[in-house]
Amino acid sequence: MKRLIKKALKPFLDRKIWLRQITVAAIASATAWLVGDSVLHHGGVVAAIVCSLTIRISIHKSVREGFGQIIGTAIGAVIALITVNLFNFGFISIASTMLLCAVIARGLRLDEVASINVPVTALIVMGPGISESTATSRLLSTLIGAGIGIVFSYFSHPSTPAGRTIEQISGIGRKSARLLSDMANGLRADYTQQEAGKWLTRGRVLIELIPSIRSQAAEATSYAKWSPLAELDEAQLLALRATAMEHTVVQVRGIARALFDAAIEGDLPEDIRHEMAIALKAASQAITSKIESVNEKFQFVDVTIADHLRIQAKTLSNALLERNDVISREQMLRCMTVASNIKIISDSLDESSPALGDIESEDI
Repeated sequence: MKRLIKKALKPFLDRKIWLRQITVAAIASATAWLVGDSVLHHGGVVAAIVCSLTIRISIHKSVREGFGQIIGTAIGAVIALITVNLFNFGFISIASTMLLCAVIARGLRLDEVASINVPVTALIVMGPGISESTATSRLLSTLIGAGIGIVFSYFSHPSTPAGRTIEQISGIGRKSARLLSDMANGLRADYTQQEAGKWLTRGRVLIELIPSIRSQAAEATSYAKWSPLAELDEAQLLALRATAMEHTVVQVRGIARALFDAAIEGDLPEDIRHEMAIALKAASQAITSKIESVNEKFQFVDVTIADHLRIQAKTLSNALLERNDVISREQMLRCMTVASNIKIISDSLDESSPALGDIESEDI
């Protein structure tokens, strides 16, 4: 019986953070309904809807999107009143309100979800029977819902933006190290093209995680700029480390692609595969050591980890040059690409690469 209960609870225990988020969102929406209905006549429904639209994984995102939503909705309500008075409630008033609210949301630099929420909330405010009094009531309900959403967002996630950035850096780093280790083991066992294809697929999946880690690092930096609870220097350091991990992941995917292409031709001698396996295993251990050697706040860099990996990359390059006469030029280029990628990984691990600090980021 105990085992059955444990098995039934396992899916929920494995998703503790998700459960926390939906529970907080449910309590927040119910609270917004209660407060909205107590303060305003029939104001609870609008407050609950806006609260559910506003609440986010962090207080930083909720503050940013909540205030943007309030401002955007206030402007949208004014636009709605004007268009309804001019054209009555119908096709033109709704279309113009949606169009102008979308432009306003874009101007406020809200993200994709919040950009949708602003016109949606404006439509709620301008619902059937709109007048100055009902618009004001719905606008106040919007303010109540957004405010409660912001407050409850503090409890939505157990860690800070910096803490979540560290978690993502660690998570993608461990997956990269595991992939490098698997590729090293495959080289020792004379891997097949099918195995190489699976490695390349895993490398592509890692690349797809880059936008998430980049967004989280940007949130940590933005949060530290206004919150007294976070240190800006620490957030900027985490942003640098997130970029370094992004570069590492790109090189890991590049290695997987080189091995896949090499498997198509399939004439790598055993001793060269062995040398490459040693270098890849060293890269895997270096990434793992980097993650494990830093403290919770990612403040220290052990440069000896990267130095050891550089030696391995150079050793591999020398071994390949010595065996230049036994493999084709195309295979030599692929193998040298692996050595080059490992060297770039070492530069990312000790954060010495000019590509990390000397390149200005730019909003696209």
